[in-house]
Amino acid sequence: MRPYEGYQLAHPVSKPVPAKGCSFHGHRRATPSQTGRTAVCPVRPHFQFSSDTATSTAQFSLRYPLDMTRRYRYLDLLTIGFVVVLLISNLVGPKICQLGPLRPSAAEFLFPLTYICGDVFTEVYGYGSSRRAIWLGFFAMALLAGMGQLAVALPPAPEWHSQEAFATVFGVVPRFALASLVAYWAGEFTNSYTLAKLKLFTGGRWLWTRTVGSTITGQAVDTAVVVVVAFAGSQSAGMLLRMVLSSYVIKVAVEIVATPVTYAIVGWLKRAEASDAYDRKTNFSPFAWQEESV
Repeated sequence: MRPYEGYQLAHPVSKPVPAKGCSFHGHRRATPSQTGRTAVCPVRPHFQFSSDTATSTAQFSLRYPLDMTRRYRYLDLLTIGFVVVLLISNLVGPKICQLGPLRPSAAEFLFPLTYICGDVFTEVYGYGSSRRAIWLGFFAMALLAGMGQLAVALPPAPEWHSQEAFATVFGVVPRFALASLVAYWAGEFTNSYTLAKLKLFTGGRWLWTRTVGSTITGQAVDTAVVVVVAFAGSQSAGMLLRMVLSSYVIKVAVEIVATPVTYAIVGWLKRAEASDAYDRKTNFSPFAWQEESV
C-alpha cells in the first residue's frame, strides 16, 4: 500500500517560486559560492524540491506531505468494526441452529454485515481501501485461530476445571480454520471486485444492483468454499448441497433486507467524507499493494 492510502487531497497548493539565483534544494539560505552549482533558499520543510541549476521549475515529491492531505474521518472506525464482526462470527460460528428445514450457523446472522462493510468500503473509498480491510481481517482471523490452538494445547492448571469448555470454543479443527480463511478471502475479494465493476457499468446509478449483485457472487464463493473444504469426504453430496443452500439463502436475504440501511450509510458517508470512488484504473489483484483507486 502507498503511504498515503486512506487519504485524499484537501486543497490545491500553488508552486512556490524561488528567489533569483536559487533553487529548491533545502531549507537554509546559502549563496552559490557556498554550495557550488546550487544555491539553497528557505522553503516550507514539508516540500522537497530539486534542481540541477538555478531555475524556477520545481518538481513535487511522489510522497504527499501531511499538510496537503486530510485523513478520512470514518475509514479506520469502519475497518475496526469490520474486523470485530469477523472475529465474533468465528467465535459463534460453531453453533448450529434450526429454522424449520434450514440448519444455519449462528454466524450467518452476523457475518453478512462484513459484506455490507465491504460494499461501503468499495463504494465510498474504493477497492484499495476494501483490499486493505480484507487483508487486516484475514490476518486477525489467522491470529485468532493460531492463538486459540496454542491456548488449548497449553497444559491447564490443576485448579482450573474449564479446559473442556474452553477447547470447545477455541479449539477449532485446523481443517475448519483453513476453510474459514480461504472462504473469507475468496468471497470478500469477489464481493468487492463485483461491486467495483458494476459501479463502472452502471455509471454509479442503482446502488441496490451493486450491493445485492456483489453479495450474490461473493456469498456464493464464500459459502461453497467453506462447506466443501470443511466437510467434503465426511458428508454426503446431498447434505453438502443442503448446507450450502441453507447458508447462502440466509446470507443473501440479510443483504436484501439491509439494503435500505446500506443506502443510508453510503449516502451519509459520501457526504461526510466528500468521497465517491470509481475504480477505473485500479489493479484488482489482491496482492497489488501499491495500486489505488482512480
